[in-house]
Amino acid sequence: MEKHYELDMCSGPILKKMLIFTLPLMLSSVLQLLFNAADIVVVGRFAGDTALAAVGSNTALINLLTNLFIGLSIGANVLAARHYGAGEPTELSKTVHTAMLLSVFSGIALTAIGIIFAKQLLILMKTPEEVLGPASTYLRIYFLGMTSLMIYNFGSALLRAVGDTRRPLVYLFCSGVINVALNILFVAVFKMSVAGVALATAISETVSAVLVVRCLMHETGGIQLIPSELRFDKKKFAGIIRVGLPAGFQGVIFSLSNVVIQSSVNLFGPVIVAGNSAAQNLEGFVYVSMNSFYQSTISFTSQNMGAKKYDRITKILVCGLACVFVTGLTLGWTGLLFGRQLLGIYSPNTEVIEAGMYRMRIIFSIYYLCGIMDVMVGGLRGIGYSVMPMIVSLIGACGIRLLWIATVFNIDSFHNVTTVYLSYPVSWIITNIAHVVCYIIVRKKLTKRINTETACPDREA
Repeated sequence: MEKHYELDMCSGPILKKMLIFTLPLMLSSVLQLLFNAADIVVVGRFAGDTALAAVGSNTALINLLTNLFIGLSIGANVLAARHYGAGEPTELSKTVHTAMLLSVFSGIALTAIGIIFAKQLLILMKTPEEVLGPASTYLRIYFLGMTSLMIYNFGSALLRAVGDTRRPLVYLFCSGVINVALNILFVAVFKMSVAGVALATAISETVSAVLVVRCLMHETGGIQLIPSELRFDKKKFAGIIRVGLPAGFQGVIFSLSNVVIQSSVNLFGPVIVAGNSAAQNLEGFVYVSMNSFYQSTISFTSQNMGAKKYDRITKILVCGLACVFVTGLTLGWTGLLFGRQLLGIYSPNTEVIEAGMYRMRIIFSIYYLCGIMDVMVGGLRGIGYSVMPMIVSLIGACGIRLLWIATVFNIDSFHNVTTVYLSYPVSWIITNIAHVVCYIIVRKKLTKRINTETACPDREA
């Protein structure tokens, strides 16, 4: 019997169910992003522009270091959703325990990397000298909470696999309130500057991790987490790696290209860096809203693949694309319309606000292209193709951005921040065209597979 928080993605109206699934997920993503937004707003208001630049300049580097392991959580989501859709509780249970153990090891590895190599990595990014010290402090303390962050991400990915996006939203809301309260206490009252916001984030992430683990332990059936059964199942580990590693590697390379872009922005001084950081944070709210449809496309497609409801696959992709286009267009232009007021939340400095507006004019108006790119990848990953979209994204998006910075940006007449920002829309357009071609090829292969299964019903897919 389906539980009230689970969602049957294999029957009924796709659009309605996708919206029911996605809206809590979208709100969860926004709350998670508010962790970093609260950090930036508090330091910008109470600790000054240098502290603001110190926190903001870490964003690309943090994404670089975490995306590989967060990609593995996507692999756990795909595998768990497939077993759930196929009605295989034993296989689902093995996936749950393998994934949660993997999350712990991932967090420990990230903590060690972040603490040991913080300053060296920031130097490689050409972080301005006046920002380097506080940025290093922020990064080291932030990474103390990495195990908690990984546990939450893997746990919520498993809950998404069975259609539950509501409880992770509640857990993030609780930890978000704690994060904001601690930010104000540590920075405004105790004057701890960047160390205070990093510590507040680490504590709040631990709260969300505890809540999601408690949730899984109180479950029943295949999704239940039983600590004594935590162990690596070789087949499930391989399945998670097969889908998750390409997704994570793609995220790493995307972040690497963003680190290169951040390094290029750093060349233009603290005011541009601060404005860019504030604008990036605003973009993040639009991005995670669009990315929620990427995650829902993966879950819906994976469950239907497990249930062998192949006729719904393209319909799911079309719904995801339509939703992400409307979301990206609406939020992008709304953000642009109220850009100055929104940037003013981060810093009262008019030069910083103008620097942020400059980036927003280029990115926000066509940001939906980025969302379309992600949903196309989600459709392919849900079917089981993870390497193909990784390769396309690496060549079409990351490769072009890096090539753009290495060539066009280095021409004297184009050596400006406008050229840096234009690398994004150029890469989105090219990559989207390539993903459409790939999906057409994959759909033809899937049609051939359906015909084979129809002709030989006893043959295992």
